[in-house]
Amino acid sequence: MKISGHRSRIPSARPELIATSTLTVKTPRRGFFDITTEARDFLQEAQAAVGALTLFVRHTSASLTIQENADPDVLTDLTDALDRLAPENGGWIHGSEGPDDMPAHIKTMLTSCSLQVPVESGEMMLGTWQGIYLIEHRAQPHRREIVLQFIGSVSS
Repeated sequence: MKISGHRSRIPSARPELIATSTLTVKTPRRGFFDITTEARDFLQEAQAAVGALTLFVRHTSASLTIQENADPDVLTDLTDALDRLAPENGGWIHGSEGPDDMPAHIKTMLTSCSLQVPVESGEMMLGTWQGIYLIEHRAQPHRREIVLQFIGSVSS
């Protein structure tokens, strides 16, 4: 079955800028941490207009996702689902860094270490209920680094 859809106009933009910054987040525990505001601040500082924002977490036991930001129960359920998929008592061979380390690697593999978000008029084109989250998969506090990179045109 063929579907028909409507596509918006293609804005004309030449990449004029590559801006890169590293965001450091100190996570207090396992969980989802909203970094949407920090990403918006970066775009504003870069004077971004049209282009793409790439986010990349520099760790193998933490990840990134775009998820609902309105109902905290969603994040609780997602945490529970990841714990069921990669439990601490899963009989893993790798355990030298603690019982939560191997499950953290698996959870990172199941989610993502990078995201790309389109930018239009200096704003991320996220949906109404979407937020950008760093997911800490380890139980103890960690210092996490996320590379933010905008490629695109600048506002005039």
